[in-house]
Amino acid sequence: AFTSVAHTCRNVQFGWLIRNLHANGASIFFICIYLHIGRGLYYGSYLYKETWNTGVILLLTLMATAFVGYVLPWGQMSFWGATVITNLFSAIPYIGQTLVEWTWGGFSVDNPTLTRFFALHFLLPFIIASLTLIHLTFLHETGSNNPMGIQSDCDKIPFHPYFSSKDILGFMIMLIPLMTLAMFSPNLLGDPENFTPANPLV
Repeated sequence: AFTSVAHTCRNVQFGWLIRNLHANGASIFFICIYLHIGRGLYYGSYLYKETWNTGVILLLTLMATAFVGYVLPWGQMSFWGATVITNLFSAIPYIGQTLVEWTWGGFSVDNPTLTRFFALHFLLPFIIASLTLIHLTFLHETGSNNPMGIQSDCDKIPFHPYFSSKDILGFMIMLIPLMTLAMFSPNLLGDPENFTPANPLV
């Protein structure tokens, strides 16, 4: 995995850009997620239990996807991150150690673990897409909160052009820092240790 990432960045046309956008895009995405959670807490969206709970499940699935994705470059931080986090399962009584070894595909984090994590990193986004639809379905049942707390029909405005222009502005506000980060300082949010290939002896 370490050599395949190096190959993508060095030999594939614009591979370095795709890799940088993917890695930094995940960080920007989580910034948006936490802003969304903050807004939900501020406006009391947690009172709509179904919408909130599907959101919590979505967050946990997103974190799992990000975690398995972080392991895939197979650097030192990837390896030890996988070792530490998967070892947390061993705290589960009776089945903990078995669960850890099943996750690893052996007795330590190695190639079988990487294969499993790659499959999960590919499959989990489909589950996320399904959960997003469920989340939006519950949201449309109750309606989202607003700063005024008013839910009157006479105050409603059309989505286009008012909200669509607002969405495009928000998209651009997040896209500009992402492109700046990917182009000028792609390793700012990364760890220097991850430029060293995974080695369990170091």
